[in-house]
Amino acid sequence: VQLQASGGGLVQAGGSLRLSCTASGRTFSDFKMGWFRQAPGKEREFVATIGVSGTSTVYRDSVKGRFTISRDNVKAAVYLQMNSLKPEETAVYFCAAAPASLGFVYARFRANYNYWGQGTEVTVSS
Repeated sequence: VQLQASGGGLVQAGGSLRLSCTASGRTFSDFKMGWFRQAPGKEREFVATIGVSGTSTVYRDSVKGRFTISRDNVKAAVYLQMNSLKPEETAVYFCAAAPASLGFVYARFRANYNYWGQGTEVTVSS
């Protein structure tokens, strides 16, 4: 499956951005979808994941209550609404796809994702 992320940009601290990721090439509902981010000089880290129906989600602790992952299986898209952004969340954000059968307990590990988008850059100014 090919993934294309978009929606990044420059935002002030406390602001909001909505990232989008569109998929093509495979049946979108065959995949659990995730968002990861990689700040300069740091490891790529898990942000959020969503199950195939869109009803089950998991977030890293630091974004709970501020970020919302959602998906539209008709449009073959996954979204990440990010509110109250912090400067330390400046990073390249990646969408990724994992098999639908992947348990949520494993969904925060990037090695379990088979497909990755190219990333979209988010810069949060202080």
